[in-house]
Amino acid sequence: MEGEFTDNIHTLRGNAEHEKVDGIHHETSNGRRIETALPVWSDQLGLIGKCDIVEFLSDGTPYPVEYKHGPKHTWLNDDIQLAAQAMCLEDMLNRPVPKGAIFHVGSRRRREVGITPELRRLVGETAEAIRAMLAAGKLPPPVNDARCRECSLKDICQPEALSEHARLNRLRAELFSEPE
Repeated sequence: MEGEFTDNIHTLRGNAEHEKVDGIHHETSNGRRIETALPVWSDQLGLIGKCDIVEFLSDGTPYPVEYKHGPKHTWLNDDIQLAAQAMCLEDMLNRPVPKGAIFHVGSRRRREVGITPELRRLVGETAEAIRAMLAAGKLPPPVNDARCRECSLKDICQPEALSEHARLNRLRAELFSEPE
């Protein structure tokens, strides 16, 4: 929202790994048409994006594949991103997209993800929350938890300093509050 960004080892590795799929490329392999860097959008959801890879199965069903740095693991935000891509493909192609995959470059393994009603609901809620944040022009407070440790924006965000300020405000309020 503020246009700030800085690289670290994780973002640089991710960028290097994405070079394979960031260029537009078309091929056929094992009966599947494969498209890389495919732009997607949904007027219904108000979303635009780009799929790392979309494999079109032999029956024409789109199967999005999202590349992620590191070993095979499960993060809800990755699944929400993949579900958003699937929903955009459904809007664009008027075809159901029941599943996709996260490809973990570090372990060179895929994790298949079903595009469930719960994930679809989370895509809508996430998009609405982001729109509300942008309309308000105010970022949420830093979380200052394990996610911050390796974040490329840690020096810009300064979660420790801001969370300490919030803690001191809470203590000050408690100190000067009226007894019950």
